Amino acid sequence: MTENTTATTPSGQPLGIAHKKSPMGELLGGFKRQNKPAFIGYLPYGFPTTDASITALRTMVRSGVDAVEIGLPYSDPVMDGPVIQEAANIALSNGERIAGVFDAVEAVANEGGVPLIMSYWNLIMHYGVEKFTRDFANAGGAGFITPDLIPDEAGEWIEASDRYGLDRIFLVSPNSTEERLKIVAENSRGFVYAASTMGVTGERSQLSSSPEGLVARTRAAGAENVCVGIGVSTPEQGAEVGAYADGVIVGSALVHTLLGGGDVAENIGKLAAKAESLAEGIHNARVSA
Repeated sequence: MTENTTATTPSGQPLGIAHKKSPMGELLGGFKRQNKPAFIGYLPYGFPTTDASITALRTMVRSGVDAVEIGLPYSDPVMDGPVIQEAANIALSNGERIAGVFDAVEAVANEGGVPLIMSYWNLIMHYGVEKFTRDFANAGGAGFITPDLIPDEAGEWIEASDRYGLDRIFLVSPNSTEERLKIVAENSRGFVYAASTMGVTGERSQLSSSPEGLVARTRAAGAENVCVGIGVSTPEQGAEVGAYADGVIVGSALVHTLLGGGDVAENIGKLAAKAESLAEGIHNARVSA
């Protein structure tokens, strides 16, 4: 009997047509060879306006952000703190629609950044998993971060992501068990998102000591790359986390620069300055004194 050597996804589905390397794996591998952490920045699509969000995303890449989480605004978030909730509400009131996000993905890719989508799973299901995955891949997208989707319930997404060669980023938290860490590590591609603390996103004056231990535990469970998010808002905090994480994720501190009204061009200038200062702190986190 001939042995079946057909490659399959973790869910047992045929591997499909794409045999691409992990975009985030390639990015983070390059930074590892330089002994540096990567800078991953978040901004919701459609905020403060659709056109301004495209400009802002391009600005982030030009200002030192290596990979960009493009958020899909959602009316009932479970992970987002008040700053991101306010930004998402503005985007929704502007009439933001899912189909437009692919323009943002293409803009980030053309600027030289790695485009990721951060989305609650209900939005992608409503659009259609196959259709969204196809359109995202065609726009130059790299992968999805899905805060409310666990690997155990992600069979359709795992199959689609393998077929289109996309990264899938699942989350772990300080209270994740060793068994849960192993399941997430086995099913993630690109990196595992380590939430630095229990709770919603937002800027914090002090960071918890738990993420360093969580990163170590997640690596021990088999994760090749672990990036840390929730709470980083200053270059000093970015350097603190970047000393041990493969990537540092910043959201609210960047979004904050565009809140409060005023001149959009001036606010985007503030975004550029904030991103540049964070990039310096993060990228130099392991430079010897």
